[in-house]
Amino acid sequence: MVELDLETFFDRVNHDMVMARLARHVGDTRLLRLVRRFLEAGMMTNGEVVERYEGTPQGGPLSPLLANLMLDDLDKELESRGHSFCRYADDSNIYVRTQAAGERVKESISQYIEGKLKLRVNREKSAVAHVRERKFLGHRLLGGGRLTISPKALKGVKTRIRTITRRNRGVAFGQVLEELRSYLTGWVAYYRHAEARSVLKRLDQWVRDKVRCYRLKQCKRNRTIATFLHAQGVPWEQAWKVAASGKGWWRKTKTPQAKQAMTIAWLRAQGLVSMEERYMALNQWLKPPDARSTSGGVRGDG
Repeated sequence: MVELDLETFFDRVNHDMVMARLARHVGDTRLLRLVRRFLEAGMMTNGEVVERYEGTPQGGPLSPLLANLMLDDLDKELESRGHSFCRYADDSNIYVRTQAAGERVKESISQYIEGKLKLRVNREKSAVAHVRERKFLGHRLLGGGRLTISPKALKGVKTRIRTITRRNRGVAFGQVLEELRSYLTGWVAYYRHAEARSVLKRLDQWVRDKVRCYRLKQCKRNRTIATFLHAQGVPWEQAWKVAASGKGWWRKTKTPQAKQAMTIAWLRAQGLVSMEERYMALNQWLKPPDARSTSGGVRGDG
């Protein structure tokens, strides 16, 4: 795989070249003038307005569309050469058979981008490697075209979950679950095409423990912990055994009493979503009707 990195793409796009490509598709001169003014709008830097001579506004609603117009010539060039490739905005991957072919393609396409499109390729970040060693949009490509979630993406989702369930946040339990629901639902939908069921199952178990830990920490005192556990069906003696122990909050979360009190059903009733179940539901809709399974539930931790 040839992975091309365009150096500060949105800051270096040539305005005249963007407008020339836009004019191929748009004949309204008033609209073209408006887009030109959008491109040349000044930037606020250290409290002063600085004129813009190249690049598109970061975060602007037109910037991704203009990027696609600019790089459409790159797509056509790759197609004319018979390459298999995938591009999303300024991220491009080209698939070749050998390392040597990848090096040749990387050099020739870099020359095309810099010579024809007047963009700069970051040669330090661009690379030629086996597809399993690289990631693209948070995915890894395996043999046979199968997709998985990249290790970096999994690390990122865990970091976000830790932030949401940080035990000293001091926000209501319901708010934590709502934030998790909003974030995890969108995250799973993004990775719905990846082979991720086993990964999501393990991640679900970890998230449940993080949520249990947050709820226990909210109790603060031993008596409050024991009262909470007992209210969820744990015998008084067992509830006090956990509450009065010298274990840290995470180790208390791992006890059978905590899992008995805060079961999967209880957590679901509070509003916690299951990533595995969400993933399976999305993939049922992606399958043709005759391939949809009608069987069984999902097993999990206690």
